[in-house]
Amino acid sequence: MKMTAMPKITHHLTDPLLMAYAAGTLPEAFNIVVATHVSLCDECRARLHSFDAVGGALIDTAEAMDLSVGSLEATLRAIAGKPPEPRAVRRATGLFPAPLQEYVGGDIDSVVWRRVGGGVSQAVLATRGEATVRLLRIPGGVAVPDHGHRGTELTMVLQGAFRDETDRFAAGDVEVADEAMVHQPVAEEGEDCICLAATDAPLRFNAFLPRVAQTIMRI
Repeated sequence: MKMTAMPKITHHLTDPLLMAYAAGTLPEAFNIVVATHVSLCDECRARLHSFDAVGGALIDTAEAMDLSVGSLEATLRAIAGKPPEPRAVRRATGLFPAPLQEYVGGDIDSVVWRRVGGGVSQAVLATRGEATVRLLRIPGGVAVPDHGHRGTELTMVLQGAFRDETDRFAAGDVEVADEAMVHQPVAEEGEDCICLAATDAPLRFNAFLPRVAQTIMRI
């Protein structure tokens, strides 16, 4: 079984994403990507700790207020629905970091892939809310259809690497794409590029065939 090594990460999560994760306001699909990246990235984990500390200080200095009816029950429900935050490095054997293994129910050999065309395969993970998160498997040398975004897309590389119009992204790196970005990721030659990608809105494909397949494949 392939062992997860600590990669040299050069592309990180943004402060707004880390702050939203610390505050518990991200969609579950985005939480999975953030938790997976933070479990590998010392820099982002340190920044997350600092945002946690700021939030704790604000709570400590806030004035006491009377609780409304049902507030305790609502708080307990919110805690129960919030994913565990990675307070320390969680090691895992295999390709997938520990937070991702918890959602998949195992490592890469537990994934049921579905072909989406051009040699690319995906596996959509079950999450709550409108945002979606999927595993993508792109053969070396294969290009994903060029596309724009109607919202935000987080793409974390788990194996291999890809390039697009902005830069090169290797294992551990995260690309944050917004509505202003149009790009065509191309997997580097060699091993398959395996990514974890979350979106909060459908992608905007330029070619006809990807647009036809979009609804069926939930892209």
